[in-house]
Order: sequence, then structure tokens, then C-alpha cells
Amino acid sequence: MIRDAVATDFPAIVGLNRESEHFLSPLILPRLVELHGRAAWHRVLVQDGEVLGFLLAFRELANYDSPNYHWFAARYPRFLYIDRVVVGRAHQGRRLGARLYEDLFAFASRSGAERVVCEFDLDPPNETSRRFHARFGFREVGTQWVAAGTKQVSLQEAPAGRSGSPPAPGGA
Repeated sequence: MIRDAVATDFPAIVGLNRESEHFLSPLILPRLVELHGRAAWHRVLVQDGEVLGFLLAFRELANYDSPNYHWFAARYPRFLYIDRVVVGRAHQGRRLGARLYEDLFAFASRSGAERVVCEFDLDPPNETSRRFHARFGFREVGTQWVAAGTKQVSLQEAPAGRSGSPPAPGGA
């Protein structure tokens, strides 16, 4: 089940983020509370009361200090920025990330966003994320170095009004 994130989910969200910090910025509880209050979309995927994954996204004009968010804000008037999406290691490979994205794209289309934008690491490479985003029709629109020049990211966009689901992993 996918539902809106609530404060009681926050410890689990922080824990899931910690599992993936090699690809994401760190997240502590006070920062999550702050981001949740500014987010346009903060949803969790839950099974039997356990948070298995989450997605946090922002619309244009959000008060958000991410350099990647600012890159898109300088170029696009209407967008939905995926700040982070995480599925717990024990639950990966079950299309849960795809379910979160399908939910997000439906919201983006309903809310008037022209595009969904995100980034993933090029250096060091995150090949899993590259393949995942390609299946959703994302394309590179730029690159930039972040984290004091220690990471290079691929800045990606996909039309918000895309239809259908991506093919299953390994599909054509």
C-alpha cells in the first residue's frame, strides 16, 4: 500500500535513507521534519505496518537548498523534483520503486507539472539508477559536480504526462 508519509514513519525513513547514503545525502530526523513540511509529495510504501520504501519530491518555488533542485529551478517553470527515492535492501527487486514512480507520475500529471526531474550519480556511477530511470523515459539534460567536487550527477527529465508503465526489468 502506498500512502502519505506521517511523522510516525520518520524513524523508518531515516533508517532507509541511511542504508543508501552512498548514493544520497545524509538525513537526520530534524532535517526530515523540515523537508516533509516543504515537500509537494512524500509517500511511503507499507506492508504489514512496515515502511519498505519512500519517495520525497518538491515542486517549483519550494524553499529548498539542494544545488540539483536549484539547477532545475533555474531552467524550468513547472516541474516536480524527485529528491530521493529509497526501497530497503531487503525489498529490492520487487518493482516497489516502480510502484512509487507510477504513483508520483500520476500526481505530477494531475498537479500540472510539465516534467518530472531528478539526478543520479555518474561519478561514482550508479548504474542501477541509470537503468531504472531509462525505463521511465528519463533523459539527460545536463551534468554537474556536487558535494565539494566529489560527485558528478546526471540531471534527468521525463514528461509528466507519460502514459503506461515501464517494462519489467530485463524487458525490451
